[in-house]
Amino acid sequence: MRASLLPTLRSRPSGHVWPLAFLGAAAIAFAGPREAEAQRLPTTVRPEHYELAFDIDLERARFTGTEAIHIQVEEATTRVLLHAVDITFREVTVESTGTTQRASVSLTGQLALLTVPRAIAPGPATLRFSYTGVLNDQLRGLYLSHANGRRYAVSQMEATDARRAFPSFDEPAFKATFDISATLDAGDTAISNGRMIADTPGPGPNRHTLRFSRTAKMSTYLVALAVGDFTCLSGTADDIPVRVCATPDKTHLGRLALEAAEQIVPLLNRYYEIKYPFGKIDLVAVPDFSAGAMENTAAIFYRETLLLADSATASVTTRKNIASVLAHELAHQWFGNLVTMAWWDDLWLNEGFATWMQNRPVAAWKPEWRIEIDEARETQAALELDSLASTRAIQSPVETSSDIDSLFDPIAYEKGASLLRMVEGFVGPEAFRAGVNAYLARFAYRNATSRDFWTVLAESSGRPVDAILSSFITQPGAPLVRVGYACDGSGIQRTFTQERFIISTGGTAPRALTWNVPVCLKDDHASSPDCQILPRDRPRSIRAGVGAGFQCPTPWTFANAGATGYYRTEYPQTVLAAMAPRVQTLLSAPERLSLLGDEWALVRSGHHTIGDYLTLINGFGRETSSAVMAQISSRLSTVQSYLTTAKTRPPFDRFVRRLFEPLAKELGPNTIPGEDPDRTTLRAYVLQLMASAGGEGAVLTYVREAVDAALDGRRPLDTATADSLVRFAARRGDTQLYDRFLAASRLATSPEERDRYLHALTAFEDPTLVQRSLDLTLTPSLRAQDVPKFLAGLLGSPVANARAWTFLKHRWNELEPRALTFLGGPTIAASLGSFCDTPTRDNIRAFFKTHALRSGERALAQSLERIDSCIALREAQAGELAKWLAAR
Repeated sequence: MRASLLPTLRSRPSGHVWPLAFLGAAAIAFAGPREAEAQRLPTTVRPEHYELAFDIDLERARFTGTEAIHIQVEEATTRVLLHAVDITFREVTVESTGTTQRASVSLTGQLALLTVPRAIAPGPATLRFSYTGVLNDQLRGLYLSHANGRRYAVSQMEATDARRAFPSFDEPAFKATFDISATLDAGDTAISNGRMIADTPGPGPNRHTLRFSRTAKMSTYLVALAVGDFTCLSGTADDIPVRVCATPDKTHLGRLALEAAEQIVPLLNRYYEIKYPFGKIDLVAVPDFSAGAMENTAAIFYRETLLLADSATASVTTRKNIASVLAHELAHQWFGNLVTMAWWDDLWLNEGFATWMQNRPVAAWKPEWRIEIDEARETQAALELDSLASTRAIQSPVETSSDIDSLFDPIAYEKGASLLRMVEGFVGPEAFRAGVNAYLARFAYRNATSRDFWTVLAESSGRPVDAILSSFITQPGAPLVRVGYACDGSGIQRTFTQERFIISTGGTAPRALTWNVPVCLKDDHASSPDCQILPRDRPRSIRAGVGAGFQCPTPWTFANAGATGYYRTEYPQTVLAAMAPRVQTLLSAPERLSLLGDEWALVRSGHHTIGDYLTLINGFGRETSSAVMAQISSRLSTVQSYLTTAKTRPPFDRFVRRLFEPLAKELGPNTIPGEDPDRTTLRAYVLQLMASAGGEGAVLTYVREAVDAALDGRRPLDTATADSLVRFAARRGDTQLYDRFLAASRLATSPEERDRYLHALTAFEDPTLVQRSLDLTLTPSLRAQDVPKFLAGLLGSPVANARAWTFLKHRWNELEPRALTFLGGPTIAASLGSFCDTPTRDNIRAFFKTHALRSGERALAQSLERIDSCIALREAQAGELAKWLAAR
């Protein structure tokens, strides 16, 4: 970034926001649905405290609410505007200056306008509501969940669905305290943000009412309520009571999560100067949940598979997922709950921070999990999306609920986290920690913006963090850093220039953008990385080894030391050729991931050829990291599927076999007792590569025998490779195996095992079995929470996608309510990028011109651009592949 900051994009949405005193009913009544939904609430009425009393009727799938909102009024007015959706008002009154008035209610879109005959005086006032609501089946607001032949009520308020559970000022800036109570059946319990402080019988027979302690000041999207026969495991972390709760049949599967919480909370408390501020921690696995997890203050809700696992059989991947997601949600208690973004355009302040922070305690607790490799993969995921013309800036203006839901993407999460890692590496860990704590202290129990954060961090560190972050946060895309390398008798000259990296233009040339980029160099001439800022307005040159009679070394340099930089790099071919043979010793696993990711991106963009990439791959025949091998396997599969022809497929397969056969022989086919789980996973990827390159018969026999033995109960699958083996077996599976997988998913005793066999159904390639899986999406036997991922698995398969797309079009009206739950639209849209032909691309575009893909519009544009990119890749590189193979 630079001395003069770009203005932030934090602003009111387009259109006018009237002062409350001048806001008339006509202003709402004549607005269209989108305009009414987009209307931001005025700030002249602010809530201070909510009293919420829910009476839950599970049998009839409904609830009644009694509510008081204590407000502060700045200007005398006869009207109050707030949010309410799917709520039937019985009575609404307004109390002010000792008088009570009945209010009329006008509903438009997601807004409710309260009107009283006499003006409400400035100062304190109270809004009182009596209303009814529906326990919906859309996994949002206060909704109905099912398990074990009974019903549950569960909340999911983020992003804008608290308004479905209670009338509210449902924007993050309107923080308030909450008193919550729930009346429910005598045999049930409830979990909420506060501690339970009272349990009294009634009102009515076989009913009781639970009352919870007052919350800290928080936003409405963090309100939590779960009702049912939940039972809990209990523990403590730094003297904070911790519970892991689930349905009674699964509570025993919470021990891994409880152990993780007891380790992670003290580590977070040591990093932050403000200790955990909310008194207790409840971690609740709910039967139906659209998101992975939700950071409700002191009552975090999870999809079962991300909290519950059998401690005797859980894989390292599952253990890592549980710990990482738990650390993510706990990090939110500071980033998001204690300090909350002022508006959704700064969602990254919640999600980017939590994604960055989740890795710190997990890495400290389990260094053998190599979390730094996961961080490099996160950066690559964000860069892949940011390489599209249809990407967005981290700080993007949003108006409607649908717009807001679409922000929950790798830009908010992985890009946000990557930028924080880059800045942390630039200023140093301790300086960064001091800045983070200064930010939390300044804005505790308040709201903040991106500008607030980078200003505090720049002040605290004394480094130009504001210049760096402002350019990366307010602009879309990512830089390509071009490295020039020259050597003569007086020393080495390295030059660095930049431009925006784009894989395709999507039909429109993107804006030319530049950034202030902290570039960290690694080579033979320095014992530690040399970090310099590449300014946005000029190149940068760095000399090394200056002196008479200087001997030029082998020309290598790596311009993203530690793989913490958020940029692509392009090297001269001489530098790549020098690195390739020694890549295993010169670069760490995260750095190798970064190098491979950059080189593949350069192929896709047309900067390099597929031959350049495969030449580099020659140095990875003895790869030791399963994560790096997973990326190699994925890229070679793409080459095989889209770039080879009947003529070039055999020599390409021979190249793959020759490259990885020595490693395959070294690893052998079988797991060695006590070996590193990463080596076990590495073996699975190498076997997969060998199978795809013509050795499928032998591998399939081995895999099928292992899977059959597991299904028969004779010998369990190795946990490190179970998912890969099950999916590999499915590819060539028949009806009998399909039936066994389906039965195994329904009889599974842990969420991990259930998901393994359930989602493997989408890997079967037999057309009849593909159709069975598609038909399953319309049946109650597939939970609504699983429909988007399951359908995306079929749409994302090059073998099944054509049939799946036809099914989706023809059955859209039936699929829409099941598939387009919270985050469902973006999940479905993203999977459509698996196609690589013009007719299907045009058909997708035409279909969604007349069918709304709620919250998935941006993801759809990105998928269409990916299809264009694939078409262009095939046209540009198939011939280059033939040349490279012929020259070998």
